[in-house]
Amino acid sequence: MKVDDAAAKLEALGNPTRLRIYRALVRAGASGLAVGRLQDRLKIAPSTLSHHIKTLVVAGLITQVRESTTLLCHANYAVMNGLVDFLVSECCADARECDSGTPTSAKLRMSLTMKPPQ
Repeated sequence: MKVDDAAAKLEALGNPTRLRIYRALVRAGASGLAVGRLQDRLKIAPSTLSHHIKTLVVAGLITQVRESTTLLCHANYAVMNGLVDFLVSECCADARECDSGTPTSAKLRMSLTMKPPQ
């Protein structure tokens, strides 16, 4: 992932409402959440929710799928994992040694690699 791509994704997550939406979708797992359920759960006005969802879709952090009359939102786990990997890929790279409490980048990547539930 390039720095500009990571910055755009982090900027999208830098809004408290969008971060709440994203976390709700990550918690929902592979089944995702209907927009109406997101609205009920987070108590967000429909137009505000739509605006924030669009920003997350453009950033590639979430996807939307229409099933009949329901619009489902899903966290894009591949993008999330790529962003986390970008953030930790050079952990302690310039340090002579890592603190005993600081995991190596390989350990961080292994512990943070998340797969969507099957």
